[in-house]
Amino acid sequence: MSETGKEGQKAWRPLIGQKALVTGASSGIGRAVALALGAAGADVGVNHVTRREDADAVADEIRKSGTAAVALEADVSNEEQVVAMFHTAVEHFGRLDILVANAGVQRDAPFADMTLADWNTVIAINLTGQFLCCREAVRTMSRQGVTAGLSKAAGKIICMSSVHERIPWAGHVNYAASKGGVMMLMQSLAQEVAPLKIRVNSIAPGAIRTPINAPAWSSPQALAGLLTLIPYGRIGEPEDVARAAVWLASDDADYVTGATLFIDGGMTLYPCFAHGG
Repeated sequence: MSETGKEGQKAWRPLIGQKALVTGASSGIGRAVALALGAAGADVGVNHVTRREDADAVADEIRKSGTAAVALEADVSNEEQVVAMFHTAVEHFGRLDILVANAGVQRDAPFADMTLADWNTVIAINLTGQFLCCREAVRTMSRQGVTAGLSKAAGKIICMSSVHERIPWAGHVNYAASKGGVMMLMQSLAQEVAPLKIRVNSIAPGAIRTPINAPAWSSPQALAGLLTLIPYGRIGEPEDVARAAVWLASDDADYVTGATLFIDGGMTLYPCFAHGG
């Protein structure tokens, strides 16, 4: 589906009439994904756990693109809050077609110094949070089934992973473990629910210019060091990930399930081997 923009160009709006929920959508990658889904025609639930004003601002910006949006507060690691959030989203929109399970945190420490609280917090939000949100999405989407003329799938789930589902990361063992878990959660779930016409995929960003990793890019020296890990020679922008999410949620990706799409400028190509290792 498309619409003609102000300058006579066709805007790609493949998600018209669909309803989406993006977790961790008040900033960074989640914000960009929520805005992109809205621009592509979807109504969007903007999840946040703090800073309601930021989520409201994202929702307001989505509405300017001509679609509906609502801010939804929930801690994705809390089962009761997740169930309530999905109930509110479905009650508000009438259905749910797209979930982008994006919420995530880091609690970095050398392994010998890592506390159980550091470990539990990251696993609870990054992995258990995806389990809880994916479970509620599957329950909702399987009840809906395929709606002719809206989408070829009964639902689309996108798990936000990381290049660190593949690349070990010393000093970040909890984070890397959580993303390795997301990989197998996504693949196993995709295998299970494909017969229900629910597609499940992951996006694995590399270095993206977001507040969570500002120390890695905010100074010229840090950025120069980071770029040695990126063959393509630039840091990623949240919009790079957002465009991929729109495609995965669209019918153009209807035969794609159980896949991880790496958006990393080649970080997973082991750049140190480009000159013989």
